[in-house]
Amino acid sequence: MVKGMLMDMTAGLHKAAETMVRDEPAQIHLVDDDPGIRNAVGRLLRSHGYDVLVHPDAESFLEAHDPQSHGCIILDVSMPGLDGPALQRKLVQDGESLPVIFLTGSADVPMCAEAMRHGAVDFLTKPVDEIELVRAITLALEHDRMRRLARSHRDMTESRLASLTPREREVLQHVMNGRLNKQIASDLGTAEKTVKVHRARAMEKMHVRSVAELVRMVERALPAAGCIG
Repeated sequence: MVKGMLMDMTAGLHKAAETMVRDEPAQIHLVDDDPGIRNAVGRLLRSHGYDVLVHPDAESFLEAHDPQSHGCIILDVSMPGLDGPALQRKLVQDGESLPVIFLTGSADVPMCAEAMRHGAVDFLTKPVDEIELVRAITLALEHDRMRRLARSHRDMTESRLASLTPREREVLQHVMNGRLNKQIASDLGTAEKTVKVHRARAMEKMHVRSVAELVRMVERALPAAGCIG
């Protein structure tokens, strides 16, 4: 019965995270120094029902940019001041950013390759084809949904880890390393019964039913860390 309740709770939390991600409104940021492009592309996208925010340059975009927001960036390659590729690099260096679709007046294979290496969704030439642009936006919004879902899972995992006592974290790290209760008790200089209690409480706080599920949760949310200690 307890396992069933725990399973329902875990499923409910994941569903809540996915619902929250899905329900956030998307905004399309159009960054281009050409007012004609801003007007034409902005009008086109609004006709498809998108919420469009226009920016005449990279600097004005940065002033309004919220890394936690949902959407994507349609970014001109050549602009005065900070150009498109430089803005993309800055966003990547600063951490998570919205997916980027580049617009350019001429195809530049090396520049395109560099932009794609930095995570650009597409590289479209002007005048941009309506179908191609909408397709790229659809793909970018899906990338963004997955990015936000991963962030939601990470935040959830970090919140659960923060609820553990230092001893519970220590025991769970040993568990993730494949140690048995008896071995953990020996390592920590405590009774096996005590280890079992800490382990049970920690697993309950993490909302997992097995070591495999715990490892998957931590590795998916905190891949760089590889540990919970």
